[in-house]
Amino acid sequence: MPIFAVDKPLGITSHDAVARSRRLLGTRKVGHAGTLDPLATGVLVLLSHEATKLSPFLSAGDKEYLAWVAFGLGTPTLDAEPPADPGALSRAEPRDLARLGAADVAPAAASFLRVTTQRPPAYSAVQRAGVRSYAAARSGAAEEPPARPVGYRQVELLGFAPRRAGLPNSFARVAEGWRPTPDRAGWTPTLPPELGELPTALIALKVAAGTYIRSFARDLGAALGVPAHLSGLVRTAAGAVDLTDCGGLDELATATPLDPAAVLPFPQLRLDAATAEAARHGKQLDLDIAGTTALFDETGALAAVVEPLGAGRMRYLRVWQRDLAP
Repeated sequence: MPIFAVDKPLGITSHDAVARSRRLLGTRKVGHAGTLDPLATGVLVLLSHEATKLSPFLSAGDKEYLAWVAFGLGTPTLDAEPPADPGALSRAEPRDLARLGAADVAPAAASFLRVTTQRPPAYSAVQRAGVRSYAAARSGAAEEPPARPVGYRQVELLGFAPRRAGLPNSFARVAEGWRPTPDRAGWTPTLPPELGELPTALIALKVAAGTYIRSFARDLGAALGVPAHLSGLVRTAAGAVDLTDCGGLDELATATPLDPAAVLPFPQLRLDAATAEAARHGKQLDLDIAGTTALFDETGALAAVVEPLGAGRMRYLRVWQRDLAP
């Protein structure tokens, strides 16, 4: 079954990860379910062959992150990518930066739970008039796309220090998500180099799909009256896929695929062989479903994803043949 979770390495794009996975899996038909920036690491769900049809369902789920936000320096890309022109950096007044502390950051971060819109970064994959925003920005026409709906489910300050090196660097999965471990016995993330010795906050976030954490860093700094950028980012979960489910990208050829039943974000029905075959041919079935539902055959192979239309009818959103068995 061609669904894989990898921990995307630092310094490559999601497109680079897909290109490498195509070589490792020996197929051109590979995609992903949710972009990660080059300076971010963590959960990247890769889909091959018929599993590429799952992308819109898996990419629409909530995401969880560990984010390092550095205050006092703003960058064009809103992350730790050094600009070609140092004059493009925005800097805080020393007196404004000196007064900043955890007691200021915590309530400002929590206020984002009430935020419902956000302007994506100028350097992003958002399209305007058919042109990717990052392509326009790199050609000199840097302009943030219009604000769009976003959702913050959880925003928790985990630490604040005069520079990033003073923050926890060892983490483990607990009920609330990935949190620092006191004994440094957990997992240690790989982060990009710091752009300077800047006061930095470590924040755990759970957000709706389409919420840019780079924009969150910019907006958090603005709320505190100083420029800020994203000094490091790890996606720790994407929908039902956790960082603990991930392997290395270069280990993909021997990795164990994920079961669609474990990762799809909606109710599921197990059908007998005859009914599942009818579903694979897009026939109307008399099923008791209240919303988007995944249909599986008697062996556990995914047959279709459907939604109700009313009056005992349903719409087929995707249909699969028999190559997605667990």
